[in-house]
Amino acid sequence: MLTGIILILDIAAALGLVFLILLHSGKGGGLSDMFGGAVGQAAAGSTVVEKNLDRITITVALVFAFSTVILSLRVS
Repeated sequence: MLTGIILILDIAAALGLVFLILLHSGKGGGLSDMFGGAVGQAAAGSTVVEKNLDRITITVALVFAFSTVILSLRVS
Protein backbone atom coordinates (compact mmCIF):
# COMPACT_ATOMS: atom_id res chain seq x y z
CA MET A 1 0.00 0.00 0.00
CA LEU A 2 2.73 2.46 0.99
CA THR A 3 4.80 1.52 -2.06
CA GLY A 4 1.84 2.36 -4.30
CA ILE A 5 1.45 5.78 -2.68
CA ILE A 6 5.15 6.51 -3.10
CA LEU A 7 4.98 5.35 -6.72
CA ILE A 8 2.06 7.70 -7.43
CA LEU A 9 3.94 10.55 -5.73
CA ASP A 10 7.04 9.77 -7.81
CA ILE A 11 5.11 9.75 -11.10
CA ALA A 12 3.28 12.97 -10.20
CA ALA A 13 6.56 14.65 -9.27
CA ALA A 14 8.16 13.52 -12.54
CA LEU A 15 5.30 14.89 -14.63
CA GLY A 16 5.24 18.10 -12.60
CA LEU A 17 8.98 18.50 -13.03
CA VAL A 18 8.71 18.15 -16.81
CA PHE A 19 5.90 20.71 -16.86
CA LEU A 20 7.78 23.18 -14.64
CA ILE A 21 10.99 22.90 -16.64
CA LEU A 22 9.10 23.58 -19.84
CA LEU A 23 7.66 26.76 -18.27
CA HIS A 24 11.12 28.28 -17.80
CA SER A 25 12.22 30.86 -20.31
CA GLY A 26 15.24 30.14 -22.46
CA LYS A 27 18.43 31.99 -21.58
CA GLY A 28 20.80 30.96 -24.36
CA GLY A 29 20.90 31.18 -28.10
CA GLY A 30 19.69 27.65 -28.66
CA LEU A 31 16.40 26.19 -29.79
CA SER A 32 14.31 28.53 -27.64
CA ASP A 33 15.47 31.51 -29.70
CA MET A 34 14.68 29.71 -32.94
CA PHE A 35 11.05 29.19 -31.90
CA GLY A 36 10.40 32.74 -30.71
CA GLY A 37 12.03 32.70 -27.29
CA ALA A 38 14.01 35.88 -27.96
CA VAL A 39 11.87 38.63 -26.44
CA GLY A 40 14.65 41.13 -25.85
CA GLN A 41 16.72 42.07 -22.85
CA ALA A 42 13.94 44.13 -21.23
CA ALA A 43 11.66 41.15 -20.65
CA ALA A 44 14.48 38.68 -19.96
CA GLY A 45 15.13 39.95 -16.43
CA SER A 46 14.80 37.90 -13.29
CA THR A 47 11.31 38.71 -12.04
CA VAL A 48 9.51 37.61 -8.90
CA VAL A 49 7.46 35.12 -10.88
CA GLU A 50 10.60 33.56 -12.33
CA LYS A 51 12.23 33.33 -8.90
CA ASN A 52 9.13 31.62 -7.50
CA LEU A 53 9.08 29.26 -10.47
CA ASP A 54 12.70 28.39 -9.72
CA ARG A 55 11.86 27.68 -6.08
CA ILE A 56 8.88 25.50 -6.98
CA THR A 57 10.96 23.59 -9.54
CA ILE A 58 13.71 22.93 -6.99
CA THR A 59 11.15 21.76 -4.43
CA VAL A 60 9.49 19.37 -6.90
CA ALA A 61 12.93 18.11 -7.96
CA LEU A 62 13.80 17.35 -4.33
CA VAL A 63 10.48 15.54 -3.83
CA PHE A 64 11.16 13.52 -6.98
CA ALA A 65 14.70 12.64 -5.87
CA PHE A 66 13.70 11.58 -2.36
CA SER A 67 10.68 9.61 -3.53
CA THR A 68 12.82 7.80 -6.10
CA VAL A 69 15.39 6.87 -3.45
CA ILE A 70 12.72 5.73 -0.99
CA LEU A 71 10.98 3.73 -3.72
CA SER A 72 14.20 2.02 -4.73
CA LEU A 73 14.94 1.13 -1.09
CA ARG A 74 11.45 -0.29 -0.58
CA VAL A 75 11.50 -2.37 -3.77
CA SER A 76 14.94 -3.88 -3.18
